[in-house]
Amino acid sequence: MFIIDLTYKVHLNQINQYLEDHIQYLEHQYELGNFQTSGKKVPRTGGIILSTLADKNKIMACLEKDPFKIHDLADYTITEFIPSKTNEDFKFLLK
Repeated sequence: MFIIDLTYKVHLNQINQYLEDHIQYLEHQYELGNFQTSGKKVPRTGGIILSTLADKNKIMACLEKDPFKIHDLADYTITEFIPSKTNEDFKFLLK
C-alpha cells in the first residue's frame, strides 16, 4: 500500500483552475481500482491518496496523468507501508 502526499506549490487560485480536471482524474483511478481513498489536507495545503497499486513505478506512472502533476502545481511524496492491523471495515487492505 502507498500513501501519496500532495503538497501544493502554487496559490489555491491556480489549484482551483484545475480542480475539476483533478477530480475527473481521481474518479478514473477509482474506476480502475488504483485508489482506495483520497481527500484534502487541513489546512488546505494539498491532499492525501491511498493506493494499493503493486509497486512504486506503477504509482509514479499513474501520477504522471494527474493534472496537478502535468501543470506542475504540486509536489508528491510517496510512502510505502504494509498494513498489519486494521478494524473490520479495512480488512481488505491486509494482504
